[in-house]
Amino acid sequence: MAVHDDCKLKFLELKAKRNHRFIVFKIEEKIQQVIVEKVGGPDESYDDFAASMPADECRYAVYDFDFTTNENCQKSKIFFIAWAPDTSRVRSKMLYASSKDRFKRELDGIQVELQATDPSEMSLDIIKGRAL
Repeated sequence: MAVHDDCKLKFLELKAKRNHRFIVFKIEEKIQQVIVEKVGGPDESYDDFAASMPADECRYAVYDFDFTTNENCQKSKIFFIAWAPDTSRVRSKMLYASSKDRFKRELDGIQVELQATDPSEMSLDIIKGRAL
């Protein structure tokens, strides 16, 4: 599975320059390559991110989550989310599962990984709980 250079480029922009809130990646099966499907601007909300995950197709996503700790410190963590809804094709789930680790290695700086098969498994409460 190849990874398009744009994937690494956009991730570096999110990590270093913080000019993206999230990135959604998809595997283009015809060319066997991971590509950028959607990029969310820095002012987009978590709801915008959740809405960009298709209901019946697998995706990878990276989300830059800003939060305040119990000690009142501003922090941010970069989440990697493997989205594989129950309604997606079995072949697609297998492809995403088998390519995940290889793809994740290309994105240096991921702090938290999350697997989700339906929206409740990647709710904002779960993201907050994993960040703290």
